Amino acid sequence: MNKLIHIFLCLALLTAPSAAFAFETDQFNLPEKPLADIGAEVTEYVRENVAQAIEKINREIAARRECLENKTAKNCESAEKNRRRLNYLRSDEAVAREVFKRLGDGFVPFTAAGSWMESHKFRAQPARYKTNLKESIFATFPSNYFTISETVNLYGAQFGTDKIAHIFQQGYTYLRIYQRGLAKGLSKEAAIKKANDWGRRSERTFYGNLVSGVYSNADLAANFAGLRFYQNLTRAIVIGDELKLPLVVLENGVWNFNENVNLPKNLLKPFVSNHLNEALNPSIYTKAFGLRSSVRGHVKARACAQWKNLQPNFTKADYEAHSNSLRKWHGEEYGFTLNSNFVTLAETCFAD
Repeated sequence: MNKLIHIFLCLALLTAPSAAFAFETDQFNLPEKPLADIGAEVTEYVRENVAQAIEKINREIAARRECLENKTAKNCESAEKNRRRLNYLRSDEAVAREVFKRLGDGFVPFTAAGSWMESHKFRAQPARYKTNLKESIFATFPSNYFTISETVNLYGAQFGTDKIAHIFQQGYTYLRIYQRGLAKGLSKEAAIKKANDWGRRSERTFYGNLVSGVYSNADLAANFAGLRFYQNLTRAIVIGDELKLPLVVLENGVWNFNENVNLPKNLLKPFVSNHLNEALNPSIYTKAFGLRSSVRGHVKARACAQWKNLQPNFTKADYEAHSNSLRKWHGEEYGFTLNSNFVTLAETCFAD
């Protein structure tokens, strides 16, 4: 089955001139030159899209209010429909939906934000990195290599551009699952678990293992970070021991950015961390077709030297402690799955 899927992906890539899949990533291979930190520019992009989302909502709010207040207004629906629509437009759901449409919508796994990340010419350079096939951890699995997303650096965390798509696309799916759970009477904890369980299933199937043989805990962390991002648009949330005020607030019936929030610091940065780095937050590689042994062999032969040169004082215990710290997202369960088929820097680079 995996071989058939690999063949399908190769054919899809050959027949899709303007599209590129971005299922997998490779942070074991480090960039030849340090990547520029593009966190601030990506935050600008996200802010612009959130601004456009609430501006669109506010325009419709103004039109609906005009219909209710001015009996001579044209092209108006009934007063009852206008009131129902206004209630929706002033809801958390309306804001999350409009932001999703600008950042996370698209045919899976493609998203507007992901495509922008892969094509935008960033002011600071080098902004992206992708190793060549021969040196990639997927050197003997070209179908996986051709779906690798480039590595970027946001606020000091390096990860694949696919994680941006996970935050804004699958993060919204998590939100919908969470909301439906609450509507059915589930507790917040049970609704979160329901979303995390969906994420695990997706990694076992169409987002991970079934397609590429890779089950990514970093993908699950990105999904969960996306859930928290969408919640924080209109609600205060707690990350670790810090209270995050809502990013936008309803004032006099319309949406505005929260003046009490430092947007450059709080819009995207709190949701970006080493949880998204697949060299530090280990993935599960299937043993089928020798994928795990191939990846591990490459890391041992090439990547270990890079990491030891980057962090010469780091020990096996240091790497283990850091990876272990990523098993929860700031103290919250996000679906991390423990498995003996991990390929880790600690286990691979300090095996002797």
